[in-house]
Amino acid sequence: METKFLKINPADNVAVAIVTLPAGEKVPVDGTEIVLTEEIPAGHKFALQDFAEGENVIKYGYPIGHARNPISKGGWVNEKNIKTNLEGLLDYTYEPKLENPDAPKRNLTFKGYRRKSGEVGIRNEIWIIPTVGCVNGTVNELAAALQEETGCEGLDAIVAFPHNYGCSQLGDDHENTRKILRDLVKHPNAGGVLVVGLGCENNQPDAFREFLGEYDPERVKFMVTQKVHDEHEEGMKLLREIYEKASKDVREDVPISELRVGLKCGGSDGFSGITANPLLGVFSDFLIANGGTSILTEVPEMFGAETILMNRCENEAIFDKTVHLINDFKNYFIANKQPVYENPSPGNKAGGISTLEEKSLGCTQKCGKAVVKDVLMYGDRLKTKGLNLLSSPGNDLVAATALASAGCQIVLFTTGRGTPFGTFVPTMKISTNTPLYENKPKWIDFNAGVIVQNESMEETCERFIDYILSVASGEWVNNEKNNYREIAIFKTGVTL
Repeated sequence: METKFLKINPADNVAVAIVTLPAGEKVPVDGTEIVLTEEIPAGHKFALQDFAEGENVIKYGYPIGHARNPISKGGWVNEKNIKTNLEGLLDYTYEPKLENPDAPKRNLTFKGYRRKSGEVGIRNEIWIIPTVGCVNGTVNELAAALQEETGCEGLDAIVAFPHNYGCSQLGDDHENTRKILRDLVKHPNAGGVLVVGLGCENNQPDAFREFLGEYDPERVKFMVTQKVHDEHEEGMKLLREIYEKASKDVREDVPISELRVGLKCGGSDGFSGITANPLLGVFSDFLIANGGTSILTEVPEMFGAETILMNRCENEAIFDKTVHLINDFKNYFIANKQPVYENPSPGNKAGGISTLEEKSLGCTQKCGKAVVKDVLMYGDRLKTKGLNLLSSPGNDLVAATALASAGCQIVLFTTGRGTPFGTFVPTMKISTNTPLYENKPKWIDFNAGVIVQNESMEETCERFIDYILSVASGEWVNNEKNNYREIAIFKTGVTL
């Protein structure tokens, strides 16, 4: 029998339509027949009771806002008739609720590249990275020339990563650029890197070289274009040297404990917190139970669910870092005279998400129930295995870049609306609903929509684990097949 609706938590006073339900439909909920007073689109909520103005709307077992005006039982509940309960900065108290998720331990492996640093990559690529946007044309030209000359034999890809920054930046913006570019250079998915500078930029190549710390000079080389007669000739010479090394790398069996995944959602809908995000949560708990690592970011999309994360912090020191993570981002909004809770997006609302609390309670399900082990600032690299939180905005390109820069070899990206982009590591798209998967086969890699149709979470997760290990072992996802690879760096201040 087709599932037409879902009441997620016993405490909820709304339910979610799985398929579009017509006005007049009689829906049995907890032994009571609800007559729908209007059409309810798939992914959207309908009222299980009469709401008075100001009364809380409960979904996932938590308030997601309050009624702006009276809402009748069976009515459509959306952004027009409910309003967020959130406002301003808050004080928090550490009330730990720690649990070790009951996830199976299995001796699984994937085929990866063990680097000289000890880190493991899931791709073997040559990257050409500009220190400044002025040489974007040069790095693109060099990447195309090396691809044509070698046919990428022995490599997964040869990619240039142009960006607009590296000069005319001050303070945090300058440091953000340097950190993200450093993280790219040291990422284990790169078998070799050519760093291309101009020579007069703020991000001086010599200073950037020192900023890198230890690196393998046979795999990471530098060129300053103002100091060479022919940058194409010199660049190709250096790239051939890198290629000679990188093209001989081979995959080997690596335990799943070496896998580091970024957790991201974008273009969410009413199914995100029911299918794809919980699937990532179950996978994240499984990965962590087997010694691996996951990272949750999108700080503005933690607002309204932050206390759940705070109370999962391993100790009070990590709790304090999480409080700063949240309040520092709220202060960023306030300093720029912007509303802290101006979310969700138009696409989210069209998909059935009405308030930031609703979005956040769905969003944070991506990290399962594991204990929070560490909190990273923007541009930081991973130091601690297990679940980490990372400072970054919700913007898809910026957040995905930040996750990869922290050291994730892959980004798991759930979506209910669809998006084709990819960052500089494989960016796997997981659809929240089956129609999206069927409509966009060149965008979506895995369908979690079956969870509300005909497959259990356990069965779906088993297939998901197998698929992730296949991708970690070399199977391309759609952003790689389409050659959609880019970086986006967080900017907060003045451009000179």
